Amino acid sequence: MGLEEEAGGSAKILPPTEQELSAELDTKLQKYLRGEGADLEALKDKKLKGQLFVREKLYGNSAKAAAKFEKGGYLEAEGVEKTWRIKQDQLTREVDILSSRNQYDIVLKDLGPYTLDFTPSGRYMATAGRKGHVAIVDMKSMELIREMQVKETVYPYIYNRDGIELHCLKEHGAVSRLQFLKNHFLLASINKFGRTETMQINPYNGVVAVGHSAGTVSMWKPTSAAPLVKMLCHHGPISALAFHPNGHLMASCGREKKIKIWDLRKFEVVQTIPGHHAKTLDFSQKGLLAAGTGSYAQVLGDFSGTQNYSRYMGHSIAKGYQIGKVSFRPYEDVLVMGHSMGWSSILIPGSGEPNFDTWVANPFETSEQRREKEIHSLLDKLPPETIMLDPSKIGTLRPYKKREKPTKEEIEAEKEAAVESVKDIALKKKTKGRNKTSKRVMKRKVLIDKAKKPFLEKQMLEEGKVAGKKRNLGEETELPASLKRFVRKKAAV
Repeated sequence: MGLEEEAGGSAKILPPTEQELSAELDTKLQKYLRGEGADLEALKDKKLKGQLFVREKLYGNSAKAAAKFEKGGYLEAEGVEKTWRIKQDQLTREVDILSSRNQYDIVLKDLGPYTLDFTPSGRYMATAGRKGHVAIVDMKSMELIREMQVKETVYPYIYNRDGIELHCLKEHGAVSRLQFLKNHFLLASINKFGRTETMQINPYNGVVAVGHSAGTVSMWKPTSAAPLVKMLCHHGPISALAFHPNGHLMASCGREKKIKIWDLRKFEVVQTIPGHHAKTLDFSQKGLLAAGTGSYAQVLGDFSGTQNYSRYMGHSIAKGYQIGKVSFRPYEDVLVMGHSMGWSSILIPGSGEPNFDTWVANPFETSEQRREKEIHSLLDKLPPETIMLDPSKIGTLRPYKKREKPTKEEIEAEKEAAVESVKDIALKKKTKGRNKTSKRVMKRKVLIDKAKKPFLEKQMLEEGKVAGKKRNLGEETELPASLKRFVRKKAAV
């Protein structure tokens, strides 16, 4: 590292700064190469070898371009300037026309407040107002695909792209939050009887996190009746939750005006950010954290890579508007805010992933590709049993642990506990003549004998095994005198 080959074969020593950039580029290059290349030396077919050589070279050039394009993208201040003081109108003068189209405000004061969400590719946005207004927007062409007034505020309904009602989920009740697990094709909901309005899905493992009024966060999976984890995060009600795309970090906000960053591998706080009473939180694909408080949205960033978030950008909407939802648009440097009077979109440089994988999410997919992807997603959906805190355990073998034999004291204690539990059972009162004291004592004795029976049978079985082993270990068995004459005599040596 630090050497660069020239055309003549000699090596040129790079300056320290360029050495660091080259090392960083090599690290990012491994991310896009996706493993080692083909072993061309082992091939004997010259034609195939040449074709694969061209293909490997093309893959290498594409990976290098992706790694170079990934670097940068954030705002950089000079001198005493601060990035969080830069306004959106200043960005408008510096960006291209296509990017400036992502700065807009939609005001629908009679139908709000609004919430919104994006498809995994960021191509489409669905937005809904509390009065029943639902709209689907194509974010590439900024065209309205479908708009409808459902006039329903109680039960969750499922509609298709054309606005046709497919299902009505009445068993969910009056729903306050909905989350969809795309890899498992499961729908999670919280209704008004859940006593909470904070719920998020961990994208890493599919675990559902719910924030409670006591300041705790519980994590659930559909195959368990009890929470997997219950952790005390704040000394007051939880107002917002968000998960980092890698699934290892969680951001939570409480009514005591603090945002906490949690490391879910250790369940420890790594940073506490005071002065925030955020109603909504969201992580971008590149790890930026957006927090909406009142009519102000602030974006925090971890630029040192040490899980230390600091102010990056901020934006104030019209005074009196209350932000209810912030959401980063995938694969774009855009943050959209749903508020009491509609929704607004601003530019956040460096928030979106610049390189997309068409096998995962394709912002430019056609309708035919989308249909094919839906079919493949249904065929490849994961069973609910795969939802767990550590999904890396899937496909591994459970370590064998030799069961320790209980001691006599433990067996006796267990037997006494079983007997005591039987003694506390209330016997049913019967008619006159069948409820004598002697009969009740006999019934109680029968119950106690039944409780002791498994322990006695186990003890007799173990004693029988020990006696059998002792007989087998004996060299000779003593026979009666009448049978000794039938014993074969050992051959003389």
